[in-house]
Amino acid sequence: LLKYHRRGIARDFAKTRGSTVVTMVHRQETVGLFGIPVKQYIKVEDAESVLRAIRNVPEDKPIDFIVHTPGGILFSAYQIARALKEHKGKVTVFVPHYAMSGGTLIALAADRIVMDKDAILGPVDPQLIEQNRSFPAVSLLNIPKLKPWEDIDDSTVVMIDQAEKSLRQIRHMVKTLLEGRMPPQAIDRIVARLTSGEITHDYPIFPDEAKQLGLPVSTDMPEPVYNLMALYPQPGGNSTSRAG
Repeated sequence: LLKYHRRGIARDFAKTRGSTVVTMVHRQETVGLFGIPVKQYIKVEDAESVLRAIRNVPEDKPIDFIVHTPGGILFSAYQIARALKEHKGKVTVFVPHYAMSGGTLIALAADRIVMDKDAILGPVDPQLIEQNRSFPAVSLLNIPKLKPWEDIDDSTVVMIDQAEKSLRQIRHMVKTLLEGRMPPQAIDRIVARLTSGEITHDYPIFPDEAKQLGLPVSTDMPEPVYNLMALYPQPGGNSTSRAG
């Protein structure tokens, strides 16, 4: 039933705007026999379905992409972002609540980013995983400044090498998505802010800061986007209420 109502809202929104609406919403879902909450994120399957949806849109028709995600697999997010940038029609990315990490990478591909006044984007600096632990790439690069190379174990040396490569790659990705949309100085400023590690990976970038960076941000969020998000309930019900 929820899917039916979602489709109805998306269909009406698309008709009003003369666009094709694509959604990528990741909520924490309760699954399994014991109701274990599983955090949803950008996966390979998302890239496959979104790329298929974009490919089926007439090349000059606008795309409205509604995204709500904490991030996920980098190459999948970049695949989606590249496909959006290469689309000839106008691309608008709507961020009703948050589009962190890989979600921000997708937003960078848009001609226009529409955010709720309290919605957030975030840094895209790489995070390396080792034994189920996450390490910021930029922090790994600081290790040789803090201790001699001979005191650094082999596995950490490998991680430092990977960190350097991943940081170079993400900077190239961001530049590629922004090229042709703004002056080189603005691109350099955005790349530095989002990838340098001067802020933590969970740092919230609100619309005012995003605008200051030079991103094409508006806070004129259409009501149907909120209505659509209300049909993606959190597990266990909603603990908030409003009266009057």
